[in-house]
Amino acid sequence: MTSAKSESVTMAENQILRCGWLTKDPIYIKYHDEEWGKPQYNNEALFEMLCLEGQQAGLSWLTILKKRENYRKIFFNFDPHKISKLTEKNVKLILNESGIVRHKGKIDSIINNAKCYLQMENEGEDFSTFIWSFVNKKPIINSWKKYTDIPPETPESAALSKALKKRGFKFVGSKICYAFMQACGLVNDHVVNCVCSNTYK
Repeated sequence: MTSAKSESVTMAENQILRCGWLTKDPIYIKYHDEEWGKPQYNNEALFEMLCLEGQQAGLSWLTILKKRENYRKIFFNFDPHKISKLTEKNVKLILNESGIVRHKGKIDSIINNAKCYLQMENEGEDFSTFIWSFVNKKPIINSWKKYTDIPPETPESAALSKALKKRGFKFVGSKICYAFMQACGLVNDHVVNCVCSNTYK
């Protein structure tokens, strides 16, 4: 009886339609179903995702996703105040951590970006308000029929990239910014037949 029930659940799961970029990795599916495209407004959560998207450069997102908990542990759950105090000595120790991408430029960028974040805060600029201003404070809802139609960047991501670079942020190119915008729900790029296409509208 248990076997039949399990088989039924598996068949039902296989019939669920999702975005075509997904693999069958359970971690990826969970991320797609519960996070990707969901509007995020929390300052530190947005900062975390921006940093992680920068770590992805040249790699797959799944690689970073599997290392996310290690990043959170090493970088104080992406608390900018604590990250900003890390020294060059700390960086050398972090580069010995096998659970993250050991790329000095990328590690340095997290510390640099934390300092930029705090500079904005000190100047009275709220990070979430700043980020969401590039979509007029409202998610852009797209209706792509297939994931291959989705552009790698947009005028909005280019504008965000330019503004972040002006404030000193690193690893924030237009394509990285668009992936960030997709992840944090500034744009809803779930394809129309995806089970999540209407979840966050």
